[in-house]
Amino acid sequence: MSTPATFDSPTLNTPYALTPEQVQQFQDDGFIKLKDVFDAETLAYYAQEITRLTLDLNPNKGTPLEERSTYNQAFIQIGNQWERSEIAREFSFSNRLAQLATELLGVSGVRMYHDQSLFKEPSGGFTPWHVDQYYWPMSTAMTVTAWIPLQAVPLEMGPLSFGKGSHRKHIAREVEISEESDQMIRDEVKRQKIVDVYEPYDLGEVSFHYGWTLHRAGGNTTEKSRNVHCVIYMDENMVLGEPKSDHEKHDWKDWSPSTQVGEVMADALNPVLYSTKS
Repeated sequence: MSTPATFDSPTLNTPYALTPEQVQQFQDDGFIKLKDVFDAETLAYYAQEITRLTLDLNPNKGTPLEERSTYNQAFIQIGNQWERSEIAREFSFSNRLAQLATELLGVSGVRMYHDQSLFKEPSGGFTPWHVDQYYWPMSTAMTVTAWIPLQAVPLEMGPLSFGKGSHRKHIAREVEISEESDQMIRDEVKRQKIVDVYEPYDLGEVSFHYGWTLHRAGGNTTEKSRNVHCVIYMDENMVLGEPKSDHEKHDWKDWSPSTQVGEVMADALNPVLYSTKS
């Protein structure tokens, strides 16, 4: 691991005041964007380490964009950065983020499922419509992803777009991310008149979305990389469900390997990051 951080962030672990209206908005819409979750200095500090790890471990290194799959054109993806670096661990274990995840879900606390970077390179392709929880072997829908841009994200860079209220629609819950899934979901979004919320992100703005919320991202038409870090949280009492697909079996092996079906997902890779229990 790299040298532990010494940066004293004013926002990393201090509480963020959520209103009851914001919690209700999240639960109704399936997502929420929150301003000023992190200050510029905090983002700049942790972005250095996350960027270093992502570029060092880039599995697409040396392969031109046009020779990659749609998935690999969309982003560079590196998981469990918190295991590789004490600095990345500090960021992913942010008490502020975990508090927000807990309050938005309305649970007693949250565990880490995993973290990951999602870097959309200059000229990087679109991210197809999809739902994340298709891949996760969990028994309930009490999951949320914090999507944390490490810089401001204008529309030209490909911010996330959300299908408002789509977590209640049961669309594409058995479909993996692909160009085919994108077209199928586009058709359903149009047919069911789901509002597609596509907005830029200010510096320090963070979004949270349920595992079953439909989302996508546009391509990056700028000359700068769109650098994002994600932390995926689950209810601290989440039980491992019986895997329904090879994708769920793969995620079980990667992200909670010691847990048995029917047990709380309390693997060493799934520490509790925030809890209101005494």
